[in-house]
Amino acid sequence: MFVLGNFISAVANLINFVLGAYMWVIVGRAIISWVNPDPYNPIVRFLFDITEPVLGRIRRMIPFASAGGIDFSPMILILIILFLQSFIVPTLHGIARSLG
Repeated sequence: MFVLGNFISAVANLINFVLGAYMWVIVGRAIISWVNPDPYNPIVRFLFDITEPVLGRIRRMIPFASAGGIDFSPMILILIILFLQSFIVPTLHGIARSLG
């Protein structure tokens, strides 16, 4: 059973890495939104394309996410990511330890 435990531990590490990287992409998108970016720049397009589906869904689900000209959806998404990192990853590591 230790092989399954190692696999679950590796999946937990991968999830933690992906969530952390996506959080930094969200931060980059928020920083770029403070200036008037060139919409044809490949980096700006990448950041927009990878974050807008999730941020748009948050804006539709939570009516106050974009209130008073300030978009709170990146902050809400970062809080969701931090919650997932502190809940899912340790839970998967605990399951892996119990199997190993």
